[in-house]
Amino acid sequence: MSDSTGETLIAVSRAAAAQYETVSAIEHVYPLIRNEAQLDRVIVGLENAPGIVLYTLVDQALAKRLETACAQFGCPCLSVLDPVLSIFQAYLGLSYTHRPGAQHVLNSDYFKRIDALNYTMMHDDGQQGQDLEGADIILVGVSRTSKTPTSIYLANRGYKTANVPLVPGILPPDGLETVKKPLVVGLVASPERIVQIRQNRLLTLNAPENSPYIDKTAVTEEIAHSRRLCARHNWPMIDVSRRSIEETAAAIIDLYRDHLRQREVQ
Repeated sequence: MSDSTGETLIAVSRAAAAQYETVSAIEHVYPLIRNEAQLDRVIVGLENAPGIVLYTLVDQALAKRLETACAQFGCPCLSVLDPVLSIFQAYLGLSYTHRPGAQHVLNSDYFKRIDALNYTMMHDDGQQGQDLEGADIILVGVSRTSKTPTSIYLANRGYKTANVPLVPGILPPDGLETVKKPLVVGLVASPERIVQIRQNRLLTLNAPENSPYIDKTAVTEEIAHSRRLCARHNWPMIDVSRRSIEETAAAIIDLYRDHLRQREVQ
């Protein structure tokens, strides 16, 4: 339960639940709880489905009432931000503002993310290939290497991200191999993984099963071609076969920071 979007709590709870392989978690998410009437709804839900309660509430009266209800229903509860705020307060010697959703403000970082998302949507799947120099990051790879979802995730982190598919028989945009400012990253996966994903894709399209799109030999050659292209330009490559979008994006952001440092030296 949160007086803001609840994103922090969702991330923390899922990270903790993932450590218990035999447990299947059922989530009850209550965002934007900022008054007594909204809290009433939470307490009714808690009474009907008791469990561990994680919350972020800067209104101390609401927090106290929630804790009382949890004690009544026998539900363990924890204010997730309190330990972090205590450390900040002890180090800075300042009290915090008790302002709900303080991290969600219409500042320059917010508009940077919106700008990045607009750019990324306009440059998805090889669109507007003549404007690649405006990107922070360019992802290249064969079909079904998670270029689009990774691009959107990076855009939400504020990085203008274009993605360019490598399609047999079709040349990539002219500007791709001559870009100077962006970091270009190749995404690859094992042929088996690519074929599996493409087969599932074809099932939804009712496409013929003998398509070269899912032929393992053809797919292997596609991947080899992408590797040769990246090697020729010294573009880093990431194998996404067993990576989540978040893990892939974290690795790309790390590469991008190194890329910026190298550009500053030059």
